[in-house]
Amino acid sequence: MTGREILHKMKVKAGFGSNSSDTGKGKTKVSGKRISHGFHLVKGQAFHPMEDYAVAQFKHVGDSELGLFAIFDGHLGHDVPDYLQSHLFGNILKQPNFWIDTESAIMKAYEITDNKILEKAKQMGRGGSTAVTAILIDGLKLVVANVGDSRAVICKDGVAKQLSVDHEPNKERKVIEKKGGFVSNIPGDVPRVDGQLAVARAFGDRSLKMHLSSVPDVMVEIIDNQTEFLVLASDGLWKVMSNQEVVDAIREISDPQVAAKHLTEVALRKKSKDDISCIVVKFG
Repeated sequence: MTGREILHKMKVKAGFGSNSSDTGKGKTKVSGKRISHGFHLVKGQAFHPMEDYAVAQFKHVGDSELGLFAIFDGHLGHDVPDYLQSHLFGNILKQPNFWIDTESAIMKAYEITDNKILEKAKQMGRGGSTAVTAILIDGLKLVVANVGDSRAVICKDGVAKQLSVDHEPNKERKVIEKKGGFVSNIPGDVPRVDGQLAVARAFGDRSLKMHLSSVPDVMVEIIDNQTEFLVLASDGLWKVMSNQEVVDAIREISDPQVAAKHLTEVALRKKSKDDISCIVVKFG
């Protein structure tokens, strides 16, 4: 392959019907670093089809190589995460200011994408999706954005550092109430926006949109020699494992696909009942 060809591209469309898991891996070399990734997705115990989707790809754009990684955790249907898988990164890369102000470009693309989803609500239904996206630029700069509770965690010298924000309804209660909504706190249940949704930010969810945000939190991390790996995962993992537990569980596993699968297996042993999606990106 030439330098401008796609080195590796994987878009994971989570299985339906009898498929209970999906898995894969890829690798590249950029800026003197060997970077590899692996993913593993496992359907939860709910009766509805798998609602987690993922993207894991390396591609050249102009003179740069980008790593594009994402987890989309749908609710009330799979149409919104499916749409995000196919369109969100494309919308981000189409922003004219992507290279000079990546953070603003991502925020604008999130807004544009959510508006498109809302316009298609009749076809796509009333559901929605969380999102955590990570863009690795030339192996040196990592830009993470998220809405909802899918999470990004990086390991530096064995220490876990969270790069995303869990958008829990209680944390954003004042904003929700200012918009005319409310947060329910029923004993035995998690806090919910208008008694329905367990996250305060998401794509879609047309019926709740007046009280629900799709504005992402964006964080930039420089990949240095102390940076070991990145983990992106849906809340099926984070509900049963802390950030540091996740890092400790896979630090000695060199193959990122094996690492991602191991995390899903640990989460299942810890009685996670939700869909579990995990991407591990190893640096060096």
